[in-house]
Amino acid sequence: MSFMPVNPRPMLQELVNQDIVVRLKWGETEYKGRLVSIDGYFNIQLTNAQEYIDQKFTSDLGQILIRCNNVLWIKRADKADVNMEG
Repeated sequence: MSFMPVNPRPMLQELVNQDIVVRLKWGETEYKGRLVSIDGYFNIQLTNAQEYIDQKFTSDLGQILIRCNNVLWIKRADKADVNMEG
């Protein structure tokens, strides 16, 4: 079985102006917000960002920048993610 690498840039460009979830590499920290932009290094700018730790809402952060090397994964937010308030 061979592995075929896939360029994530097209998928991420499609997510601009949509709600996303970003999971950090350490702990159970996630940020949910609207993707404003992503640069050539995959640094992520979010607006209306909210921080969740262990799936519990901790704070509204507003506009944030997440450095690329901190990101474990990124996904489009579904209705369950957007409505998750604890």
